Amino acid sequence: QVQLVESGGGLVQPGESLRLSCAASLNVMNCVMNWYRQAPGNQRELVATFSRGGVISYADSVKGRFTISRDNARNTVYLQMNSLKPEDTAVYYCNARFCSSRPGGNYWGQGTQVTISS
Repeated sequence: QVQLVESGGGLVQPGESLRLSCAASLNVMNCVMNWYRQAPGNQRELVATFSRGGVISYADSVKGRFTISRDNARNTVYLQMNSLKPEDTAVYYCNARFCSSRPGGNYWGQGTQVTISS
């Protein structure tokens, strides 16, 4: 059974930083790893992607502020979030898909709440 466990969310003020972690029970090198977020009343949106080949992409709304990284030894993916804004408030989800050893799999964590407020 695949498990993705997010941590690191919390309440911070605008301009501050948070680092989210996603500890995976699968080999993150063999999957496309994504961070999504969902704010109340909104659809879930893709925030950042780390492909199997190491290609990284970001939503325009977070470019220059967020950084996705991968620790292969720990099977953990991170999302460093700097210069946080109130509109970044959402539940953040880790996602793994297109895993070479698990065709058709699409796995989600339970989510971690991020709240930006003064």
